[in-house]
Amino acid sequence: MIECEKDGIWLIDKPLGMTSFGVVQRMRRILKLKKIGHAGTLDPLATGLMIICSGKFTKQIEGLMGMEKEYTGSFYLGAVTESYDLEKPPVITGNAANIQSADLGSAASSLTGLIQQIPPVHSAIKVDGKRAYESARKGHAIELKPREVHIKSFELGEYHFPEVAFKVKCSKGTYIRTLAHDFGQLLGTGAYLSSLRRTSIGPFKIEEAMILRDLETVLNEKPVIKNGMN
Repeated sequence: MIECEKDGIWLIDKPLGMTSFGVVQRMRRILKLKKIGHAGTLDPLATGLMIICSGKFTKQIEGLMGMEKEYTGSFYLGAVTESYDLEKPPVITGNAANIQSADLGSAASSLTGLIQQIPPVHSAIKVDGKRAYESARKGHAIELKPREVHIKSFELGEYHFPEVAFKVKCSKGTYIRTLAHDFGQLLGTGAYLSSLRRTSIGPFKIEEAMILRDLETVLNEKPVIKNGMN
């Protein structure tokens, strides 16, 4: 029987389409261990860094979740969706062809620092004991309260109409989908999140992460594995 160091902090590059719960379930099968959790979810349509803690290291999850996060991605201007991303179909709301770089910069500046955000109705936040997305899918009205988050930096990249690239550093609890929506509202055109990748959590970088298939291969090939985080 192949032995491996099962207690540890694992850096995983979540693939597109997989849920965060799915990543945890896959890790349980790979490590043959039940005591596993993650330090922050990623939506199915997002890719990038997830921190998975196993064994005794699950005690560190709360501290890891509080770390600053960095994301890159793109906003699609001139349309909105109910989910603020591509989980729901886009609806055209405005013409973004005349948007200037100064307009984009002004909107980003307005959303930098301490800001108030209302989470998307299609989110995992609990309202009256139920996940918000469960109520939303049933057509039930949901009232979500705004909360304060910190956008440490909000940089814009190339603007190829109708999409603009971005990089954001932010606090725990920030919804980049909501940031996309609010960005579009400030421009007067509407916007939704068209792509998202988490590139860092605190000192942990996406370049250090492994994809699940490669991790499984490594664990099957080597008799003793230490993940370098112990």
